[in-house]
Amino acid sequence: MGRLTAIVLGSAAGGGFPQWNCRCPVCQLAWSGDGRVCARTQASLAVTADGENWVLINASPDLPHQLRQSNALHPRAGTRATPIKAVLLTGAEIDQVTGLLSLREREPFMICATATTLASLADNPMFGALAADVVVRRAAVPGETLALPGGLEAQMFLVPGKAPLYLEGDNPETASETAANVGVEISADGARIAYIPGAAAVTAAMRERIARAGVVFFDGTLFRDDEMITSGTGAKTGRRMGHMPIDGRDGSLVALDGVAARRIYVHINNTNPILIEGSPERAAVKAKGWEIAEDGMEIVL
Repeated sequence: MGRLTAIVLGSAAGGGFPQWNCRCPVCQLAWSGDGRVCARTQASLAVTADGENWVLINASPDLPHQLRQSNALHPRAGTRATPIKAVLLTGAEIDQVTGLLSLREREPFMICATATTLASLADNPMFGALAADVVVRRAAVPGETLALPGGLEAQMFLVPGKAPLYLEGDNPETASETAANVGVEISADGARIAYIPGAAAVTAAMRERIARAGVVFFDGTLFRDDEMITSGTGAKTGRRMGHMPIDGRDGSLVALDGVAARRIYVHINNTNPILIEGSPERAAVKAKGWEIAEDGMEIVL
């Protein structure tokens, strides 16, 4: 393996699919064994340029299962070893960072995140289990290039969104550009992947960056903005949660229409009907040239 390669470790939003406590219409299909849907774990991506050194983007609570399912990420030599050399974090949401605690076995790797996200980790003593003498924390400045093991380079960039749920307060700003919510562009030898699991909107700068990528993984949390309200699974709109919908005149289907990059929806909520093979919503997405991420999906550029 000597080309930029990405493996989708998890493709679902927080809670996975089916969500453990949910019997919404989409989850009911999964619980009943309906072949039109398949189970998904919480969103995370693994990337390499040489097949030996791997970088994770986000560390979901499902990370141990995801690593067991991916042969490329198994230990290869010695009593203790891992091909995982770094973890990039797009934010400090629970479903983005909790998996770090499963990497606490004194294995050297690097955590790269904005200073804002690193501060959230530092404020939680549980993450002290990642011993500072073996796990390096590196602050990333949005727009600046990070050199990573195996010939990878990465840039974090600002994405409209919000602070993590447990930090947001009573009246959160849900569409501002801050270092609490970023996307990642990762590249090698001119090949580029953009990973944006949470976006409240698409800015001109984001669209320009996406346009130069070979592949973009983009926020597919909800098909409709009021989806959780109408399904009886929540009281918030997607935008209130910092996620623009897929559908609608200001949804991502319109915002990214005509972009030449290969476009793949990821971070898909359990209520989203695009999870159902053959659904009208899935057909509408595919008609616009989009793909739906699945766990284990592999992309080679």
